[in-house]
Amino acid sequence: MNSQTQATSRRNSVAEAHRDPSSGQQDASRPATESAQSTETLGIGPAAAAIFAAGIGCFAIGLFALLGDAFKPVARFFIFYRPTGPLSGVTSSAIIVWLLSWLVLARRWQTRPVSLGRVAMLSFVLLALAVSLTFPPFMDLLQGK
Repeated sequence: MNSQTQATSRRNSVAEAHRDPSSGQQDASRPATESAQSTETLGIGPAAAAIFAAGIGCFAIGLFALLGDAFKPVARFFIFYRPTGPLSGVTSSAIIVWLLSWLVLARRWQTRPVSLGRVAMLSFVLLALAVSLTFPPFMDLLQGK
């Protein structure tokens, strides 16, 4: 097939996709309507849930690291693999918190309108808290060392 035949074939297939099946005529407004409908029904709830769950998971790792460092019984609880010490349990537990929060939020927000800006801001705050909780001078300050 030469390039002119291929271009014609592509134009015909695009035109076929935009035809109104009931009348056989091309409907110029149809693509905009279809995309608007799919955007309305899809929503951003699952995406917002993924973003917020990431913030929750980050905060969980910071909190678990602080608790494991501050309290010896908690540190012993977080030892899942001896060579790595409490770090194995801290990270594994935070991953479980992240996945469970993602699952719960995605199901709850699937059909609800969600403010993505608010979710992103809260996720950023949780991330900032997590970073500060894993920063050794701040961690020592909280523990009174």
